[in-house]
Amino acid sequence: MHEIAIIEAPSVLGLRPSGVQDLPAALLDAGLADHPGAVRAGRVEPPEYDPRRDPGTGVLNPLGIARYSVRLADAVGAVLDEGRFPVVLGGDCSILLGNLLALRRRGRYGLLFLDGHTDFYQPSAEPTGEAASMELALATGRGPQLLTDLEGRGPLLRDEDAVAFGFRDTAESDAAGMQPLPPRLHAIGLDAVRAAGAATAVREALGRITHDGSAGHWVHLDADVLDDAVMPAVDYRLPGGLTWQELETVLVTALAGERAVGFDVTIFNPRLDTGGTIAARLAACLRRALAARSRGR
Repeated sequence: MHEIAIIEAPSVLGLRPSGVQDLPAALLDAGLADHPGAVRAGRVEPPEYDPRRDPGTGVLNPLGIARYSVRLADAVGAVLDEGRFPVVLGGDCSILLGNLLALRRRGRYGLLFLDGHTDFYQPSAEPTGEAASMELALATGRGPQLLTDLEGRGPLLRDEDAVAFGFRDTAESDAAGMQPLPPRLHAIGLDAVRAAGAATAVREALGRITHDGSAGHWVHLDADVLDDAVMPAVDYRLPGGLTWQELETVLVTALAGERAVGFDVTIFNPRLDTGGTIAARLAACLRRALAARSRGR
């Protein structure tokens, strides 16, 4: 298995400076990198945050996100060029665009999208213009051109190459005006995960994005996919979610094998984690999943 290379991407351009920018430091301090073969591959600093909503796009920091995505793609691409496995620590969910841009430069890839929300807003409906609520829509080409046509490459991801997994927010988001997921984008919500079991559900998800046209898949983790009872350290809380064991089962399967090409972690807010107990639990879960990958399981 490829050596794990950790990239820090503490951007809050798609959210606000609430504390998620401290995610990399919190997980590293909790020992995320403490296993054989892990290396630190640098930190991509974001530009200054602008709290004003851009009148042209309706998005916060659209130019900053576009520029940051290119720089992050360069960092992820350098890791891939070295034959390593990138683990990108956000930041908010808008860092997904840079990760997928690195893959789009290389060909066609899939995405396993682990999130308590579907993040498919358009700017006209998103209450505050936060790209962290839009990134799946943006990655599939829906939204302002500045963010959907990075480097003139068009959509970073085809609908049929993505699976939204573990989400549970549909009624709340529908009421707020979020677009429904398109028919060709695969959806396996929390109820479906529970009905099938986490192991079966993730194998089904990977099967949907594994085909001759795809060179592999990226795994995106928003911490709010976890049950609110065990992961309250997020900015937009929602009842329910995956258990720690379910998440670990999903990650062990999703990150195993040569088709898994990279992984990011977003949205965990250490400032809401008094005493650091949740960071320790999250880091331990991620270490076990990455260790299983290293063992080739």
